[in-house]
Amino acid sequence: MFEKEYDVIVVGAGHAGAEAAAAAANLGSRTLLVTMNLQTIGQMSCNPAMGGIAKGQIVREIDALGGYSGVVSDKSAIQFKMLNKSKGPAMWSPRTQNDRMRFAEEWRMALEDTPNVDFYQEMVSGLLVEKGRAVGVKTSLGLEIRSKSVVLTNGTFLNGLIHIGDKQFGGGRAGEKAATGITEQLLQLGFESGRMKTGTPPRVDGRSLDYSLMIPQPGDEVPEKFSYTDTKPLSVQRDCYMTHTSALVHDLLKEGFDRSPMFNGRIKSLGPRYCPSIEDKINRFADKDSHQLFVEPEGWNTVEVYVNGFSTSLPEDVQFKALRSVKGFENVKFFRPGYAIEYDYFPPTQLKHTLETKLINNLYFAGQINGTTGYEEAASQGLMAGINAHLKINGKDDFILKRDEAYIGVLIDDLITKGTEEPYRMFTSRAEYRTLLRQDNADLRLTPKSFEIGLATEDRLKKMEEKALKSNAFVQFFRDTSFKPEDINTILEELDSSKVKQPGKMFKVFSRPRVTMDHMLKLEEVSSYVTENNLDREVLEQAEIQVKYSGYIAKEKNNADKLQRLENIKIPDNFDYSKLKSLSYEAREKLKSIRPVTISQASRISGVSPSDISVLLVYMGR
Repeated sequence: MFEKEYDVIVVGAGHAGAEAAAAAANLGSRTLLVTMNLQTIGQMSCNPAMGGIAKGQIVREIDALGGYSGVVSDKSAIQFKMLNKSKGPAMWSPRTQNDRMRFAEEWRMALEDTPNVDFYQEMVSGLLVEKGRAVGVKTSLGLEIRSKSVVLTNGTFLNGLIHIGDKQFGGGRAGEKAATGITEQLLQLGFESGRMKTGTPPRVDGRSLDYSLMIPQPGDEVPEKFSYTDTKPLSVQRDCYMTHTSALVHDLLKEGFDRSPMFNGRIKSLGPRYCPSIEDKINRFADKDSHQLFVEPEGWNTVEVYVNGFSTSLPEDVQFKALRSVKGFENVKFFRPGYAIEYDYFPPTQLKHTLETKLINNLYFAGQINGTTGYEEAASQGLMAGINAHLKINGKDDFILKRDEAYIGVLIDDLITKGTEEPYRMFTSRAEYRTLLRQDNADLRLTPKSFEIGLATEDRLKKMEEKALKSNAFVQFFRDTSFKPEDINTILEELDSSKVKQPGKMFKVFSRPRVTMDHMLKLEEVSSYVTENNLDREVLEQAEIQVKYSGYIAKEKNNADKLQRLENIKIPDNFDYSKLKSLSYEAREKLKSIRPVTISQASRISGVSPSDISVLLVYMGR
């Protein structure tokens, strides 16, 4: 039924699996995507949205690298918002509300249009391993499909267990069975595993809601988009809405706490700290009488609605009774109740920076199997695993992004260096170089790297180079061009900013806090330059950020360069930490377990102190 041997087999077709298959295939690997249900490729299992704080930066990075998530998000968007615009550009985060059915359809079509991708629908029940190397997979029908490498992206399906009140049943997602066999085999091979929990809210009938009692949440007046390619921004958008819980709603929910699997001990694993269930919020924030709920349409042509903020595993009758007491939900009809799901994951300290496992060669893990939560985090890992699986089997160098190069680099470094005992979610605060890692410059940072390995196309590279050239030239224009005091003072006066008495360079006055590009465009020299050079919105935004934040950017770059010196000090693979008696006991144990590749990575391991790093540096003659 199959080719004699594939280059890459990807197990699972969620966000991680889809990106892994696309990346490997586009690089030239013969790729097989195996999933239990071909109708749910790229399924949005939870909320119908992409991006958000820090997550939006990741989607832009995936797109800059040649992944598909940004393009699929743009093609299926029903609303676009740039979050955190009131803050500095390091915090700006794009987000789309999406049509759930179109999103999955666009993913399916994108993969079917990708040469080198084959599809097969069946459950993978085990791996083929020979001499410490992954050489294929076994299916539930007993088929053995051979390959040079395997990428596991099993999501919440490994021994998945769904909880609704005191009811529980096996499943990887509502209406879909769990995957069995893989965890048990990996444990026999010497891997450690754990259990995690996530949850999802009820889906309801939008025709039964009274939107007049809620607060509209429209998209941006001038919507942008995720992809740096020629996808079209939205011309029409759908509103979301906001409402609130109340003390009455909380009291009604509390009536079911004795049947809550979270509180009666049935669920023993940890859920996502930053996306808690409604019962967890009531319990943890007992002083609050209300919590926000966002009412999100599931698409252009469906009445199904997602109740963001009401994730729960309480009994269905309790969910229904409480939700009917929310303003606007008095006559609500359920499509399906919310539920929690427990599933197996494998602590990511068992991986290399390439996402290849340390125990089995040519075996890669990506997505929730590594303890992460979120479509964007999963997709970025899938992309990196697919790239590295292809590079490894072709004898090429690893593709690794550093912490000062991408949020994806921060994510993977955090996972394999620090591990995680609760579902890991990306935030801007996790990145120490977030001024460098903005959503607006992901293409400038990453497209050249992707082009070097053969993933980003020449068209992408040329578009990026043109943007860089125009932005840098425009910044230089501000450095070189002088203003006339009478022209600039008109602008400064309306901003209540101190006037200037003599001519000076535009760069200096543009650097003032409240002076924006719109103000500068009132100057004839500036507007003429923009028109003559045909500068678009992206170039104007890039130039403005470079002018206004030049000091911060330079300082952060300097700090990153200093840390790079430690990144360049490699630790031998077989280094024997036990002979360094000056190391603390905890440091020795952690270093032996994680086996960091560089001194810089060693310094980020929890439990390894600065004095332990000094011992390593002294031993290595530094």
